[in-house]
Amino acid sequence: MQSQNRLLDDLARVATGALGAFTGMRDEVEIRMKEQFERVLGRMNLVTREEYDAVKAMAAKARAAQEALERRVAALEAKLGGAKLGGSRENAAAVSKSSPAAARTTAPGAGRRGRPARKSR
Repeated sequence: MQSQNRLLDDLARVATGALGAFTGMRDEVEIRMKEQFERVLGRMNLVTREEYDAVKAMAAKARAAQEALERRVAALEAKLGGAKLGGSRENAAAVSKSSPAAARTTAPGAGRRGRPARKSR
C-alpha cells in the first residue's frame, strides 16, 4: 500500500509541475502574440478613435452646410423665377447653351468676335 501512495504522490507532483510549466508557457505565448500584434498594428497606417470621431464630425458639419447652401440656392432661383434644372452647374450650362451669343463664340471654326473664319482660296 505504501508503494502505491508513493507512486500516486510522485504522479501528482509531476502533474502539478507540468501544469505549472504549461501555465508559464501559456503566459509566455500570450505575451509574444500580444507583442507581435502590436508590431503589426504599428506598421499599419491606422487612425485613433479620437481622430476618426473628429473627421466624422467635420464631415457631418460640411454635409449640413452643403444642404443649407443647396436650399439657399434653390430659394434664390425660385425668387428669380428661373426653373431649377437640377443644380447650379447644370443650370449655368443650360443658359450658356441657349444663348445665341455663346453659341457663336463657341462654334467650331469661329474667328474673332464670333464671326465665322474665312476660308482661304
